[in-house]
Amino acid sequence: MALRFLTRLMPHRLISNFPSSLSYPDQRVRFFSPKCSTSFQISSKFAEKSQYRERILLANLLQRYGFPPSHLHDFIGKNRFLLNCSLVDVEKSLGILLLFKISQKSIVSILSTCPGVLELGFLKKWEVGFSQLGIGNVSPMLIQSVLEHSIRFNIEPTDVCRCLSVLKDLGFSVQTVTKVIEGFPRVITMKLRDIEQRVDFLKGVRLPWKEIDGICYFFPMVLGLSVEDRLKPLFAEFGSLGFNANEVRNEIIVNPQILGMEVGELSRCVDLLKSLKCRLAVEEKILSKGALRAGFEVKSRVDCLCRHGMIPREAFKVVYKEPRVILYDLEDIEKKIEFLKLKMGFNIGCLVEVPEYLGVNFDKQIVLRYNVLEYLRSKGGLGCEVGLKGMIKPSRLRFFNLYVKPYPECEKIFGRFSRDNVVKPQRPVGLWKLFKPQSYPDTKEELRNIKIHMESVG
Repeated sequence: MALRFLTRLMPHRLISNFPSSLSYPDQRVRFFSPKCSTSFQISSKFAEKSQYRERILLANLLQRYGFPPSHLHDFIGKNRFLLNCSLVDVEKSLGILLLFKISQKSIVSILSTCPGVLELGFLKKWEVGFSQLGIGNVSPMLIQSVLEHSIRFNIEPTDVCRCLSVLKDLGFSVQTVTKVIEGFPRVITMKLRDIEQRVDFLKGVRLPWKEIDGICYFFPMVLGLSVEDRLKPLFAEFGSLGFNANEVRNEIIVNPQILGMEVGELSRCVDLLKSLKCRLAVEEKILSKGALRAGFEVKSRVDCLCRHGMIPREAFKVVYKEPRVILYDLEDIEKKIEFLKLKMGFNIGCLVEVPEYLGVNFDKQIVLRYNVLEYLRSKGGLGCEVGLKGMIKPSRLRFFNLYVKPYPECEKIFGRFSRDNVVKPQRPVGLWKLFKPQSYPDTKEELRNIKIHMESVG
């Protein structure tokens, strides 16, 4: 027993008396042998090279399917789980997305928002699910909406089938059902009584079913609007502004998006219309289809400006200063703003100081003046920098005299008031002959009456 105790005690004392760290003046303590450290460094370098190779192969694969090279580094960095996936499975997943007839641009959009779509088992499940929906040709837009919504809310193909059945039983056409799921996929997770509540409200404002079907076709978001919090207060606002039921009903049929307005937005738009200071002809044209339609057009222009980075207060200010923007199509306004930001290099905030930019013709004034100034800037012909105000504010004749007339080569760019331009007559030559009064021969009785009249005068 004593011998066993001594054998246990001796190693313990040796270890306790041994110094915990040896201090050498010119040498560090190594806990691993040089051979072991070298092998660890080699294995780590090999792992780094292998991971780098995987990144290169994945980037080449995504780029082959239309992914922009400028976004590849950030995309792979944010979704490093793709490096652990098999490249063969990723390529099969991309192939299934192409079989769905989804465009490369849409594929990039899906991968940017929901990279989990690249899971092969997920796509195979939905490949079978889409074939069992009972719709003849499933549109690529519907597939994209369902896939993105499925990743976020864990939706199964059976949920989509149930939603299709509910919408068809309510009386919606197949085209409307497709549009609703494309534009408002959250309807898949809604309960039947919630959908019926929205439909019953539309029936309550005396809209025929054909028009309700059309409203849901063009504005599927109406099925997601709360009846108590959005639709009823909105119709109460219509009444407080003096619009009768027939006027509101007709406007909803023409522009179903008016149901998406926030409570109070229409009142602010109508107040702006009442305070407009513009020429009578412009005001009459704005209000030609009624104040309700004009208010909705104001709201559409404000939303367009806000989408490009302007705050609502500044957007209303721009529309107030330049009412002609209400008469221009949204496509034309978008084109002007894109040209302002991308081509001319100005900020959207410049429109607060120069709102006239949105009220002039794009091809005849904006593009021509910009081309003249760019040519003079490249040749060093501008004494000082010309801003947006200096380009838009001057009249056509003043701009011509300032920047075009002193430089003959600019006349071909500008076109208007050029010496080489031949002014075409507005009417064909000899048109005056058509307006020459027809001559009739004088009878003997008329000659006698004329003679008597002349003698009486003389």
